[in-house]
Amino acid sequence: MRVVVIGAGIVGAATAYELVRAGAEAVLVDAAHTGRATAAGAGIICPWTGRDEEPLAVAGAGHYPGLLAALAEDGQHEVGYRKVGALLLLPSDEARAEQVRARVTARAAADPHAGEVTTVDATEARQLFPALGHQDGGFGGTALQLSGAARLDGRRLRAALVAAAERHGLRTVAGTAGIESRDGRVRGVRVAGELIGADAVVAAAGAWSRALLDPVGVRVEVVPQRGQIVHLRLPGTDTAHWPVVLPAGTGHYLLTFDDSRVVVGATREDGSGFDHRVTAAGLAEVLNQALAVAPGLAPATHLETRVGFRPAGPDGLPLLGTVPGPAGLVVANGLGSGGLTAGPYAGAVAARLALGREPDPDVRLDLTPYDPLRTARP
Repeated sequence: MRVVVIGAGIVGAATAYELVRAGAEAVLVDAAHTGRATAAGAGIICPWTGRDEEPLAVAGAGHYPGLLAALAEDGQHEVGYRKVGALLLLPSDEARAEQVRARVTARAAADPHAGEVTTVDATEARQLFPALGHQDGGFGGTALQLSGAARLDGRRLRAALVAAAERHGLRTVAGTAGIESRDGRVRGVRVAGELIGADAVVAAAGAWSRALLDPVGVRVEVVPQRGQIVHLRLPGTDTAHWPVVLPAGTGHYLLTFDDSRVVVGATREDGSGFDHRVTAAGLAEVLNQALAVAPGLAPATHLETRVGFRPAGPDGLPLLGTVPGPAGLVVANGLGSGGLTAGPYAGAVAARLALGREPDPDVRLDLTPYDPLRTARP
């Protein structure tokens, strides 16, 4: 069986990898659009702290140990993944803080991948993430520490998935794909005049999905949401094991990597279109939010600001599943800011659907809420 996957972000790369591991023939087509979400994403694996529990994200966190083991068997040992834990900075209002504490503790207790949840004071938090402390102030409250949280490098993970899949026979094609269908069924994709025949097609084109799917009569409510993410460096500082920092209720974050790099973000800009610019307002928002809790970052060097277009669905949930027609088409999209958490698992589900199998034999995953053709809820 041959399956063509359109889009080589984290979802598409994971789909292709799972297909070839299952023995299918797979072709991965990618247009290399500027602003792909995977290339800009921060890489936080911590789905237990949000306001609403998202089953796909929780399953995504649990999918990582097996995926990393499989990649290691295929010679891909390093994707920037490290279980460093997370600090959820609690609100100053005690009633709100208690609500957050109760919610996160309950969720973590239900998922062994979350690890232990403990309360730490400001002094302990600053020991774990020294930039929180500074003579001019900084974080001074309490935080929840989640030992199971992790971080990874999305660019390296994507590259590892593609390289491992190529080892199993994946063919990669550069260019813009158009889906070909006939008699109510997909027949393949056309790229630069070449028709690549297929038994099934997985559409994982991210924020560019409308242009791909509209011509075959499939309308998905996916729009680009611009995210501006700032990368800093603290020269001479070992940041390899600093935890992820999540100031509760802000949507912003801080995380670090092994090269004294600190990543802070991010804006969530609706209505941006595909405007791939760093803006003064976006840069100010990200840096002001970061310095408010971690003034120790003030002397850091600005390395770069990455801009990515998150594929935003109609209601904050991913779009994942088959469509009524054309037959043989699977949509895997709309993961928004959770792409690096849920993306590899969503890819595994998409691969199974393309092969005509159940979404997951081990997890009772109800795909109904992820119907790709749903519209915004009233």
